[in-house]
Amino acid sequence: MYARRRTRMLLTGFAVTAVLAGTTGAAEAATSPAHAPKGDGAHALCKRVPKLDRRIEKALKRLDAGAGTRGSVARLQKRVDNAKKAGHTAIATYLQDRLNQRTSLRNSLEQRQKDLASVQTWCKAHDNGKKAG
Repeated sequence: MYARRRTRMLLTGFAVTAVLAGTTGAAEAATSPAHAPKGDGAHALCKRVPKLDRRIEKALKRLDAGAGTRGSVARLQKRVDNAKKAGHTAIATYLQDRLNQRTSLRNSLEQRQKDLASVQTWCKAHDNGKKAG
């Protein structure tokens, strides 16, 4: 009986020590400064331009699709119109807010697409950003 209690106390002591050692290490790691970037990441961005362009194009295609496509602005507009026609004002208000957000998303994606086109032009002129550091 005494041996079990002693073993249990010893294991508990080890556990407490491990927890305390882990928390002080984590606190030290949290207060250490992060490394500052050495460059602007131009080369990595230039490599990702085609993939980013495809993703933006795919999202815009879905947003601009007809009322039969899930996720399109036209489909959500139809749902708003149906809710208003049925007199469901709370539903119509909720859907209208989603429609406003989706419309602003389309505008944001169109702006990103323009910005990405100028990045692509820059990348072609600067050897895909390899010399940019």
